Amino acid sequence: RKDFMKAAFKIIGIIILSFLIVAGFYFYLSLPDVSGLKAKNPRSTALMLQRYREAKKADHAFRIRQQWIDFDAIPKLLRETVRITEDASFYQHKGIDFAELKEAIKKNWQKGEYARGASTITQQLAKNLYLSTEKSVIRKIKELLITLRLESNLKKDRIFTIYLNVIEWGPGVFGVEAASQYYFHKTVSRLNLEEMVRLAAVIPQPLKIKPTENSDWLKWKAKWILDALRRYAYIDQIQYQAAYARFQ
Repeated sequence: RKDFMKAAFKIIGIIILSFLIVAGFYFYLSLPDVSGLKAKNPRSTALMLQRYREAKKADHAFRIRQQWIDFDAIPKLLRETVRITEDASFYQHKGIDFAELKEAIKKNWQKGEYARGASTITQQLAKNLYLSTEKSVIRKIKELLITLRLESNLKKDRIFTIYLNVIEWGPGVFGVEAASQYYFHKTVSRLNLEEMVRLAAVIPQPLKIKPTENSDWLKWKAKWILDALRRYAYIDQIQYQAAYARFQ
C-alpha cells in the first residue's frame, strides 16, 4: 500500500509539474514583443481600446486626446513629481519593487481577495500597453512577465517617456501633454508647481477625480506629494509654502 501511495503521489507531482511547464510556456508565447518600442512610439494601447469598447457598448461618444512629447520636453520637476508619487525607487529597481509587492500580498491575503496592486511605473506601463484593467492573479502574472521584458529591452528613461505619454488622465485623455492642455489649457512646459502636483495626484483614479477639483482627498494627496518633493529637495521652502497654501 505504501508503494502504491508513493507511486500515486509521484504521478500527481509529475502531472502538476507538467501543467506548470505547459502554463509557463503558454504565458511565454502569449507575451508581446516589446523590442520595437526602443525606436517606435506605440500608436495605441490596450487601455485605449478597452475604453473605446466600453464607450461603444454604452453608446457614448468617445474621442482620444493624446499628443506625444519627448522626454526632455517634459519639465524635470514634473517628471520627478510623478515619479515620487507613483514609484519613488523607479531608477533603482528592475521593474518590480519587492518590498511593495510583499506588502500587497500581505494585504490581499488579509482581505481574502485581490485588492491591492503595488504596481511600479514599469508594471503600470505593461498593463496599459498590453492588458486590461481586470484584477486577477493570471493578469498580474502576465503583467510581471511583460514588466521584466520591458526592463530588459528598454532604458529607464525610455520606459518613463512612454509611460508619461500613454497613461490615462481622464475620459479619453491619455498622456501628460494632452492632460495639461485639456485641464489647464497650456503645454506642459508652462505648468506651475500646483498644476504639476494636481496632475500627479489623480494618476491612480483618473476617471473618478479631476486635477482641477478641490476635494478633501485631492488636497490630502497634494500635500503628501509636496511633503515628498520638499523632503527630497526638489523644491525649496518658499515654493513649498506657496503651493501648500493652495491646498488649505
